[in-house]
Amino acid sequence: MFSAIPCFCKKGDIIVVDEGVHWGIQNGLYLSRSTIVYFKHNDMESLEKTLEKITSENRRAKKLRRYIVVEAVYQNSGQITPLDKIVKLKEKYRFRVLLDETNSFGVLGRTGRGLTEYCGVPIEKIDIVTAAMGHALATEGGFCTGSARVIDHQRLSSSGYVFSASLPPYLASAAITAIDVLEENPDLKLKLKENIAILWKGLSDIQGISIASNPESPIVFLVLEKSTGSVKSDLQLLEDIAGQALKQESIFVVASKRSTLDKCPLPVGIRLFVSAAHSESDLLKACESLKRVAAAMLSLLQLGSIPIPIPIIKMVRICI
Repeated sequence: MFSAIPCFCKKGDIIVVDEGVHWGIQNGLYLSRSTIVYFKHNDMESLEKTLEKITSENRRAKKLRRYIVVEAVYQNSGQITPLDKIVKLKEKYRFRVLLDETNSFGVLGRTGRGLTEYCGVPIEKIDIVTAAMGHALATEGGFCTGSARVIDHQRLSSSGYVFSASLPPYLASAAITAIDVLEENPDLKLKLKENIAILWKGLSDIQGISIASNPESPIVFLVLEKSTGSVKSDLQLLEDIAGQALKQESIFVVASKRSTLDKCPLPVGIRLFVSAAHSESDLLKACESLKRVAAAMLSLLQLGSIPIPIPIIKMVRICI
């Protein structure tokens, strides 16, 4: 998305985008110099009102290029976007759709083809689909797909294509092999679905913390039920929970952290990427450990043993 958005969207174009998109998409939006309009996170009513307002207020709107940009599975919340509803709105108001399948490709759908298969939407109805290959395919780089005209245009205009080196052959081969593995082993997707359900059940009653993500999302996103008063102190508390989980329980989890330029208004949290390689015992241990640590840390907070506000420490992202 970082490269694809400025390739297809230019100054004067209108982009309607979910407020919860990740930093890479936000950066692409900035580089496009287009008019950016945000709608409430995963709220289709808010999206329709936004599209209707843009169409009615801008007399030239029909002559401009207009886009809707969403993630299949949001990195900042673990929510799954209702693509079938977005396609209906796209067709009603005559917008194009750019879909980021980074966290859904190889995961959602009967054969792992992503959100279009999961929602039963013909792939032809999505104008541009992008995805990074560092998740389900366990390699580097990414891909952008669309009609022949779309891809020809990107080959000529995309800065990522023109100024970046091609993937080394071994990484391209690794991606192809990963796809072959997914096609030949459908049980992997079933195992992943089971693991997501185990983690969901185990963390559903964790004290002071709730699950913000979709029950079928490979990203299990934990947020504080009650904010401490600021994003900085919320993040510090989550960092403390992650640190104690590693120190006391040998469970490695990491709280989400955003750039100071990141405009995402969603709450910070602990982001868990579930894998088919996790065993049931791994997941149950993680659940019990997080419960114990969260209960202890939140009790200390209530007793006033943890000062608020607290300075932010260094951090990145998470994994079990």
